[in-house]
Amino acid sequence: MTALSAGLVATLTAIAVPAGAVPVPVKQAPEAVCRVTDKRLVEISGLVADGSGYVVVNDGADEESGRRIFFLNRSCKVVRAVPYPASPRDTEDLARAADGTLWVGDIGDNGQNRDNVGVWRLAPGARAPKLFRMSYPDGPHDAEALLVAGNGTPVVVTKDPLTAGVYVPDGPLQEGRTTPLRRAGAFRIPLSGTGNPFGFRGRLVVTGGAVSPDGRRVLLRTYADAFEFDVPADGTTADGVVRAITGGTPRTVALPDEPQGESITYTADGTALLTVSEVTETAADIALLRYPLPEAPAPTPAVSSEAYTSSLSVSETARGSAAPEKRIPTGAVVAGLTLAVAAAAVGVVVARRRRNHGS
Repeated sequence: MTALSAGLVATLTAIAVPAGAVPVPVKQAPEAVCRVTDKRLVEISGLVADGSGYVVVNDGADEESGRRIFFLNRSCKVVRAVPYPASPRDTEDLARAADGTLWVGDIGDNGQNRDNVGVWRLAPGARAPKLFRMSYPDGPHDAEALLVAGNGTPVVVTKDPLTAGVYVPDGPLQEGRTTPLRRAGAFRIPLSGTGNPFGFRGRLVVTGGAVSPDGRRVLLRTYADAFEFDVPADGTTADGVVRAITGGTPRTVALPDEPQGESITYTADGTALLTVSEVTETAADIALLRYPLPEAPAPTPAVSSEAYTSSLSVSETARGSAAPEKRIPTGAVVAGLTLAVAAAAVGVVVARRRRNHGS
């Protein structure tokens, strides 16, 4: 780390985190549930669970065979793969609504040059997902977290460092049209000392999110930690989810040393978290991890819809596999930081790869 980077890190830490604001992560040893070995699943970026298994999606897979919504059983074996009717750009997260509808967040934009992003919606029993396009009101953003409120409204949380933008559709989604998004708030990422392959940088950006099966809790994760919030009693709408993550006090669960921790979800009964990392090698072999939640409410009955399953690994990979983000918005750090500091912060921020995905 250069002297400039070291000084900037100290400045950002001092300004962005008031005294006493850094949460103490709960550390629970994860349990390896099963291992994913299907060679098509080398870039898992989204995960959900139900009573019969798991569902995963790849991160804008380079190979056509990986551009699917994959249903896995409880042993992490693929039992079904649903293709997209057109090529997605960069599928970064997966969510499951209360009615069993699956939502795929086609929201990644490493180069921050997309005119619009999208969500693919797969209804229970449907043979193919439908695409709904959305556009930001303030220019392109890279994003890796998709939340779905109890009423079925998607919420996108960006990968902007330190302060992530929170966006919701400004109107109903419609096929064949682009729905504008509105900025509903911001999530100021708590900093911790949890170890991860990217060090300090890995604690600055949101890489995934999930809503609990009962809709009472919501969480966002970085490469290092998960932050869980209680949703207000009237929080079945996107507004309730937004209020939770922008104004609530999180419980922090450490997710240390995951090779490239992006995917996260709740177990079907809501008592634990499941995570899965991307595999950086050509052959898939990664473990689905289960982290117990010490403060979890009474279990939610698991309602099975279709077979699912996914995974994550604790084994360490070589550092430096992530490339720096291209930019940081001037408002993403804190009020009072100058444009010069914001520009210097570019070297601190992490992104997985430099890669443009197909259209």
